[in-house]
Amino acid sequence: MSAPGPVATQGGTGRDLADRTDVERLVTAFYLRAFADPLIGPIFTEVARMDLDAHMPIMCDFWESVLFAAGRYRRNALAPHLALHRMAPLGPEHFGRWLALWSLTVDELFHGEKAELAKLQAGRIGGSLQRRLAGRDASEYVTIRRREGGETV
Repeated sequence: MSAPGPVATQGGTGRDLADRTDVERLVTAFYLRAFADPLIGPIFTEVARMDLDAHMPIMCDFWESVLFAAGRYRRNALAPHLALHRMAPLGPEHFGRWLALWSLTVDELFHGEKAELAKLQAGRIGGSLQRRLAGRDASEYVTIRRREGGETV
């Protein structure tokens, strides 16, 4: 894949994501947009030096598994983000931009239950990664504990 240029989208198709071909279309459009973004683009291109040709099948496996329970993604999604975070700290502004670009791309290309799931799951995944990079538990929920005297902590 050559250097990313402007994202050419056809606008919302009025149909939902249905298969791997749709996932490939979504992921490709998103990465072209993300690579061109002034905030997160340099993280992909200068820090991670991502080989988009090699990365695309992995990300398509990931999103196909998330959306269609395909079971194709069998990697640790946290590990590369931890390594990247050590090189260039990833903060809420980066995750916010990632999610905004993802949601914009989904909305431009697809409409329906799977499209909404793609946005919902992206928010959950981004939040989980962000919490883990900050040294917290992946869950957004807090465990309520009781002290010995029965007092809630």
